[in-house]
Amino acid sequence: MSGVLRSLALALSLLLPLQIAAAQEGPDSENVLVMELEDGRVLIEMLPEVAPDHVERIRTLVRDGFYDGLKFHRVIEGFMAQTGDPTGTGRGGSELPDLEAEFSDIPFERGTVGMARSSEPDSANSQWFITFDRAPWLDGEYTVWGQVRQGMSFVDQIRKGNQQRGGIVDDPDEIVRMRVLADIE
Repeated sequence: MSGVLRSLALALSLLLPLQIAAAQEGPDSENVLVMELEDGRVLIEMLPEVAPDHVERIRTLVRDGFYDGLKFHRVIEGFMAQTGDPTGTGRGGSELPDLEAEFSDIPFERGTVGMARSSEPDSANSQWFITFDRAPWLDGEYTVWGQVRQGMSFVDQIRKGNQQRGGIVDDPDEIVRMRVLADIE
């Protein structure tokens, strides 16, 4: 298959399921992220009605290409996969100012996307995580800004870290590319 045909087939494979979802009254394409992992595509619905400032921050960083190539530096089996640190250490962030917490009553279920932060509630910046399972101790303590709507099986395949080292991953998987759906339609 030629490169052009391969590119066209890929574009159609990305857009067809999304167009079907949109026809079924799905979320606004401005509020859907397409995250490409080595193993497959993950669709994340952002929740601007729940955490408007966090959603705007994520959307801005995605459009700047900030997350492309970033590692899942901390991944704990049965808990979560964390990314968004350009240093890969868990201590880095974007050059933008930290955000004030936007806590809600939305529970951390399987596939919930929340902002990572330090012990200071208003310290979220660019790091975020996806929960593998229910994590009730996070409810009301961390900002929920999204939910995986498709491709959670690919999130499950992200390389897990060392439990004795707090989930730090020696050879971490990465986000190949991340886009706002509205920008690729």
